[in-house]
Amino acid sequence: MIRNAQIVASGMYVPERVLPNSFFNELLGEDVDTWLRENLTITERRWCNDDQSTADLCVEAAKKILQNANVKAEEIDLIIIATDTPEYISPSTASLVQYRIGAVNSGTFDINTACAGFVTGLDVASKFIKADSRYNNVLVIGAYAMSKYLNMKDKKTVTLFADGAAGVLLQSTNEEGKGFLTARLHTDGQYCDWMGIYAGGTHIPITHEVIDRKEHLLKFVKKFPKETNPNTWTKMIKEACNDLQIKPDEINHYFFTQININSIWETLDNLKVDRQKGYTIMDKYAYTGSACIPMTFDQVRRKGLIKENDLCLFIGSGGGLAFAITIFRM
Repeated sequence: MIRNAQIVASGMYVPERVLPNSFFNELLGEDVDTWLRENLTITERRWCNDDQSTADLCVEAAKKILQNANVKAEEIDLIIIATDTPEYISPSTASLVQYRIGAVNSGTFDINTACAGFVTGLDVASKFIKADSRYNNVLVIGAYAMSKYLNMKDKKTVTLFADGAAGVLLQSTNEEGKGFLTARLHTDGQYCDWMGIYAGGTHIPITHEVIDRKEHLLKFVKKFPKETNPNTWTKMIKEACNDLQIKPDEINHYFFTQININSIWETLDNLKVDRQKGYTIMDKYAYTGSACIPMTFDQVRRKGLIKENDLCLFIGSGGGLAFAITIFRM
């Protein structure tokens, strides 16, 4: 009997604190609103309050996913949290989320492939379900609280990054042709020191001097070649479609990492796919890293745009540079 993983529910949560572009005009003493609107479509974003953290976002998202799935927390077999803004360096954010939602029968772990984390989590969770009959309900959440790591004087980062959490519930299925179809991971490790949070681990432990130099905050060290995402996404999508012997235009819905809307349009144009098949939420939420793909998926799903048997492609990229792609039939 064929055993596979199928997406049965989704859910998202964003903090209540809304910051419009005008906030950053005042903060930085210049007009950043015009560039953000014209180049990235961003008008506002959500940031955590001082007393909110990544686990808080995950817990709220998890509650919504379980409610939408009509599944109890104690029925969850595994929780995977994809984030590069964890609650702690150790232990895992997933263990805290497990405790707080009452998923007493689940195992837990975190994944950090930066903003490719959620799609990597889909791949890993699907293979747990396919390989082991003990895993029938797996919760995968992408979470981002990058506002905690922003230099308030750095306009390259402070205006772009924001907070949120979203995810899906994967369940086992025996229905042939449904659910997880293919996946690929790829890394261009030569870019690992071009963007990231480089203090706080064993390489640069936190000290007063490190904090004074703001080395514990997110920073762009070098500018990435603008063609990196479109070229890599195009290649990986073609390869994944070849796995299934389909054409890119046969995919019904595309969900991309949303750090640059122009990279999304360029990729779809490369593939000769209608831009309406690619969805974006940057205008209201800015860039939410590991959370942006499941946030977009949840919004599209709740609008009723995803039908039974539709093909959904998820592709993420993040610092490292790490890339991940999966395709599911709904």
